[in-house]
Amino acid sequence: MTAPETHLLAPQRQVGEVILAMEDVWLSFGGVKALQGVSFDVREHEVRAIIGPNGAGKSSMLNVLNGVYHPQKGRIVFKGESFADMDPHHAAEMGIARTFQNIALFRGMTVLENLMTGRNLRMKSGILAQALRVGPAEREEIRHREAVERIIDFLELEPYRKTPAGQLPYGLQKRVDLGRALASEPRVLLLDEPMAGMNLEEKQDMCRFILDANDQLGTTLVLIEHDMGVVMDISDRVVVLDYGRKIADGTPDDVRSDQAVIDAYLGSSH
Repeated sequence: MTAPETHLLAPQRQVGEVILAMEDVWLSFGGVKALQGVSFDVREHEVRAIIGPNGAGKSSMLNVLNGVYHPQKGRIVFKGESFADMDPHHAAEMGIARTFQNIALFRGMTVLENLMTGRNLRMKSGILAQALRVGPAEREEIRHREAVERIIDFLELEPYRKTPAGQLPYGLQKRVDLGRALASEPRVLLLDEPMAGMNLEEKQDMCRFILDANDQLGTTLVLIEHDMGVVMDISDRVVVLDYGRKIADGTPDDVRSDQAVIDAYLGSSH
């Protein structure tokens, strides 16, 4: 196997400067105010968690960051460049990847083929050349396949590489979904409830892979998660939303002891 040409296997875990920021963002749907003047930032190589009760605006925040939703007011800053709103394709090209709550794999395609779709933005050959696999297109496909094989090894998916994704258990499908996003080599990866619906063992595995992606691949991670044990264990910083407003922002310990968070979300039972 050739040496990696990118950061896919290059350890670089060191929290750095702000790479992504949302500044005074307002988002409404008719009379519903999904986000109300929300500002927060993400530092390079950190794990940044977003928590809050259902309907707090967490998924709306991710949808603004990768261009699915366009805010009425505010701006997004990515790598020093400012945008009134983001376009999903442009976001992906710049290095913002996203997974969603509902798995959207190609169920009839193998694990390897699903991960290869994560390389599409990096493929330079035309569709016809790719289909014919001639000359530079064939050499390019080999390079991309090597990158995908590294992701398969990284996520311990070797036994399933030729298995159709639709035949895998739920937890493994979520892991393939993570792998497809990592295959695009994002600078920032947005994870929308990556552990939703998992049992304890599957959650432990996913936590390990998320931390490894952050530590070994140097991927900056922003995740929505409802399991407070997970959030407090793996996050560098946590932002808390309630009814579209930011009510707290800080380290896990700071947030856990914040009275506004306890009243709005955690409560005495947590």
